[in-house]
Amino acid sequence: MSATPIVEIDGLSHSYGDRLALDEISLRVHPGEIFGLLGPNGGGKTTLFRILSTLIPVSKGRVSMFGQDLSADMQETRKQIGIVFQSPSLDKKLTVMENLRHQGHLYGLSGETLAARSIEMLDHVGLLDRSGEIVEKLSGGLQRRVEVAKAFLHRPRLLLLDEPSTGLDPGARKDLWDYLKDLRKQDGTTLLLTTHLMEEAERCDRLGVLDLGKLVALDSPDSLRSKIGGEMILARSRDATRLCEQIRLKFGGEPRVLDDTVRFERKNGHEFIARLVEAFPGQIDAITIGKPTLEDVFIQLTGHRFWNGVEREE
Repeated sequence: MSATPIVEIDGLSHSYGDRLALDEISLRVHPGEIFGLLGPNGGGKTTLFRILSTLIPVSKGRVSMFGQDLSADMQETRKQIGIVFQSPSLDKKLTVMENLRHQGHLYGLSGETLAARSIEMLDHVGLLDRSGEIVEKLSGGLQRRVEVAKAFLHRPRLLLLDEPSTGLDPGARKDLWDYLKDLRKQDGTTLLLTTHLMEEAERCDRLGVLDLGKLVALDSPDSLRSKIGGEMILARSRDATRLCEQIRLKFGGEPRVLDDTVRFERKNGHEFIARLVEAFPGQIDAITIGKPTLEDVFIQLTGHRFWNGVEREE
């Protein structure tokens, strides 16, 4: 990867009144990578997305894109980014091609150049044969691909995607990601996306994990999972707090209680289960074991579930 990052963020904070939405965020996004901002609602990822897409200004800290300070020239930055918002931005009463034509006009494209670009992008996302169809007649997955074609029409260096798989079934989600990776491969475009879906986060080269406005982890999905070390054991009990303390005293480690379940990591966990059940007869109602997931990583970092029941504006 190039030594010059596409995005550089240093000490970025943002508040809505008295509430701190972003707290001293620092990270780099490198050319050609797929970078994900993973977090629950209220974690801060939407606020960060809005700043990067120039919808709200930088109030504290520094953001540089393409080697230039974002606050110095937002207009120039906008020419080099494409944006796929979470909410649909298509005119559903127009055809696919008409949507692209109007998008092109916003970026100063016209005539043969616009026509060629539109055909190229629809071919990229597998919709050239649907160019004359009214958008509202397309499935949700196909409409999402039109959104990507629109955002990529002016050949941006950076494509920003806010929850790109929202509302898509698993098949459409996979298709969308196949097209995104093709775009990255063919044009070297950098992709930066927000997501709350673990499956989507797994497809990223690197992840910035956000919780309550803080960046709690920054690494590849594999590296994040490897930091847990062993296998994850989940023991459900009617008195999980008591069982947790007994496990800590007898076997050590750092077990945690979430709801009615004790969670902890252990190397060779499948061999350890028999010892655990034998040590606490009658106290364990159910037990499961598995390889660490990104949600396990999130719980270990924050002490709470990815979805903890707390919803707030980002």
